[in-house]
Amino acid sequence: MSSLSGKTLFITGASRGIGLAIALRAARDGANVAIAAKSAVPNPKLPGTIHSAAAAVDAAGGRGLALQCDIREEEQVQAAVAGTVAEFGGIDILVNNASAIWLRGTLDTPMKRFDLMQQVNARGSFLCAQACLPHLLKAANPHILTLAPPPSLDPKWWGAHTGYTLAKMGMSFVTLGLAAEFGPQGVAVNALWPRTVIATDALKMIPGTEPAKCRTPEIMADAAHAILTTPARDFSGNFLIDEAVLRERGVTDFGRYAVDPAQPLLPDLFLDDPELMEALRR
Repeated sequence: MSSLSGKTLFITGASRGIGLAIALRAARDGANVAIAAKSAVPNPKLPGTIHSAAAAVDAAGGRGLALQCDIREEEQVQAAVAGTVAEFGGIDILVNNASAIWLRGTLDTPMKRFDLMQQVNARGSFLCAQACLPHLLKAANPHILTLAPPPSLDPKWWGAHTGYTLAKMGMSFVTLGLAAEFGPQGVAVNALWPRTVIATDALKMIPGTEPAKCRTPEIMADAAHAILTTPARDFSGNFLIDEAVLRERGVTDFGRYAVDPAQPLLPDLFLDDPELMEALRR
């Protein structure tokens, strides 16, 4: 399968950034895309709403559905899933993209921030999967794709920002568990993480990060598309890196994804491969 034509995707946090890029890539195939996010009205600090995202999906050739949904709230998630099924007849793919970030140490992490990250990241991913799975289990090629890193117990990632690492690794461990439980039932449950920092609004949370040294969200969208068009059975429990996915598909030109091809790229968090770090410096 090389196309998502006619497939229905439920994407959290898709009003902007990586989630929107994944939605638009699917839309170019003619997919149905449910945009499940909180952003219902314009925010001068954060461009994009569920309505502008749904309109962009329509313009790209798909069918967009704007759903205001706080994934911390079980009733809202259930209502959004029900609305998607009512509109499109089912759900083929869940993309757990929504995530909260706060890159501070323990003494600089208010409990309000800590709770938000745990509720959105791990709990939200689990809740959305729980709500979508009854429909995914009926789909022809069902996928759950979560934007989460390879699990790591390296203290350097934990000591720097324990709250965020706990929340993000929580998404990784949810992926492990769901893959073990539902992979044998034919649902592909995988995670995707960028090799480099991606130029999104989240950069504002990473001190000193220069957008020019990042890649655009389109690399994650293309990698997600490659994963989601893979036969689901026997493809589960993988922690995938965007560039590696695309290289396996024959992509060799990665300069087109760079914000500024002349700049060295910044490796993303949670990646420990020394060869990878050296390659990005060149």
